[in-house]
Amino acid sequence: MKPGLAFLILAVAAVLEAGGDAIIRRGLHAEGLALRLGLIVAGGLVLTAYGVTVNLPPWDFGRLLGVYVALFFVVAQVINRCAFGVTPTAPVLLGGGLILSGALVMTFWRA
Repeated sequence: MKPGLAFLILAVAAVLEAGGDAIIRRGLHAEGLALRLGLIVAGGLVLTAYGVTVNLPPWDFGRLLGVYVALFFVVAQVINRCAFGVTPTAPVLLGGGLILSGALVMTFWRA
């Protein structure tokens, strides 16, 4: 699989995973039983789409894990800011920098 396509699939998977989690979080705190259940079910469907997206391609996911975790971190912070109004703190940004550094090591270090 070409690296660009793999990156795109991983980016879509990160959006689905972080997005599904955010939908469920909204559902847990929603007013009204119908809205609460609807959001939780919708989040579950989005998380199922994530699972299919990340596991369908014939790749060594363990090798791509560094890239995925870095993408997930970035997408989760964007969703947290846009959907919940939470700005990342200095410790979160520092930890995120370590995550991104680790992703680069896992991706480019050839033993």
